[in-house]
Amino acid sequence: MNDSDRGGAGDRAYDLASARCCVIVNTGSGRKAGAAIAERLADRLQGRVAELAVRRIDSGGDLAQAARAAVQQGYGLIVAAGGDGTQAAVASAVAGSPAAMAVIPGGTFNYFARDLGSGETVDEALRIFDAPQLRRVHVGEMNGMLFLNNVSFGAYPEILRRRESIYRRWGRSRIAAYWSAVAAIWALRHPLQLTVRVAGEERRFVTALAFVAKSAYQLEAFGLEGADAVRAGQLALLVARARRPGPLIRSALRLAMGKSARYQDFDLIAATEMTLETLPRREYVAHDGEKTWMASPFHVRVRAHDLAVLVPGPRPEDGAPAV
Repeated sequence: MNDSDRGGAGDRAYDLASARCCVIVNTGSGRKAGAAIAERLADRLQGRVAELAVRRIDSGGDLAQAARAAVQQGYGLIVAAGGDGTQAAVASAVAGSPAAMAVIPGGTFNYFARDLGSGETVDEALRIFDAPQLRRVHVGEMNGMLFLNNVSFGAYPEILRRRESIYRRWGRSRIAAYWSAVAAIWALRHPLQLTVRVAGEERRFVTALAFVAKSAYQLEAFGLEGADAVRAGQLALLVARARRPGPLIRSALRLAMGKSARYQDFDLIAATEMTLETLPRREYVAHDGEKTWMASPFHVRVRAHDLAVLVPGPRPEDGAPAV
């Protein structure tokens, strides 16, 4: 993430000692280590902030409500511990408010934390509090719903549904996640009819998979185009050219084996705002690892510099600013 995703003056020092801090932990996230993470955060922050509250949330559906309550109660720093779905739920309450949030990864992929440079483990993320810097970043919005990484249509929501079943049987792992992708795509029967409208122009697609990306890190990890557009403040819509399972499975296997996807597998449209219309009109949508039934058309836009986050700054022993 570069300066285009920050406020006009870039990162600035954050006064942790004067912050009223509320820690929100999703105890069911990732490998269900939430209770231990809550204890570690309490130990790290006790005595270093003006006020500390720790709230353990067992149901993902209660996260946004807990974060909204914390903001309304005047907490200026909301620390969110959990996966990307947790981060998006908390960010939906923090974005546009006077509060800032800190991201503590506790999920499987943790793309938002990695995109911020906060790390993908709790140990790495705890260094945020050594020399915290405040950064303002862009977020995405679709039909009033905030997202941090992506929203997806077509095959991907089915992938998540199958992933939950595979996780229950075999446990959480990246291999299980990739296998769920192959299984879901193989079962694909009906392609998606998609109409995209950007700046008065219209394009039509028949596809198995489409997603709007907000994470430059995730695009680069997948070997896909669009990261530069995201860093320039746009959203990247990628539409799979394949309509049937075979070509999509080959792409999924390349990703599963750590190889880059092929740019020619997808069409790219970059814009700060777009409208997507799908058939069927009622669509099962995946957003930051969660799933929701939503009605087409979908109005998608960038909310520029709307979320304040803490990121790790240079520590005294580093002797130089962090890159």
